[in-house]
Amino acid sequence: MSKHIPHLPKGLSRKEIDDPRVLAAIARVPRAHFIPPALGDHADDDRALPIGEGQTISQPFIVGLMTQLCRIAEGAKVLEIGTGSGYQAAVLAELGAEVYTVEILPFHFERATLTLNNLGYSQVRTFLGDGWEGLEEHGPYDAILLTAASPAIPQHLLPQLSLGGRMILPLEEQDGEEILTVCTRTSEGMLEERKGRVRFVPLTGQARRTSLT
Repeated sequence: MSKHIPHLPKGLSRKEIDDPRVLAAIARVPRAHFIPPALGDHADDDRALPIGEGQTISQPFIVGLMTQLCRIAEGAKVLEIGTGSGYQAAVLAELGAEVYTVEILPFHFERATLTLNNLGYSQVRTFLGDGWEGLEEHGPYDAILLTAASPAIPQHLLPQLSLGGRMILPLEEQDGEEILTVCTRTSEGMLEERKGRVRFVPLTGQARRTSLT
């Protein structure tokens, strides 16, 4: 894991993030390593930043909130769909999770893989491809994160969760808004909770080509 001197970005003092383990994990991840050098002065800003090819690195508050909603324990197995810069995966790894992360864009896959390797996150495994179908061969997972807005809840991913596992995603609404949604796998099926409005870049690839009902 990172040997970075702990430093908490702005915005993480908000009351919604109250898990000390999550706050400590974010403090240990040097966000400046995951953004273009030209934006280095903004690494601590609590806002999304462009990382190229129409993609962004999420604001630290959102990363913290999604991480907290996962309820990650030491040794948990997590699937992330949409590696992006690799920042979210690094935070999960700092909590002791074994992370499997899939990125559809070769540029971001290569850059994130290099960054994560350079920072010593050996428990993060990166995959190039369309992550819409998940990675069934490595499951079940204690948590699944979608880090881009989805047109619907991907019901086909629920069997890849362990019982009690949680899927966190920004869900697109018909009015154009996005709602941060938590889907928990229970013995009776799926429990859905909505946590508030967010804004993410959209999922691409098969998510847009598949008819979801």
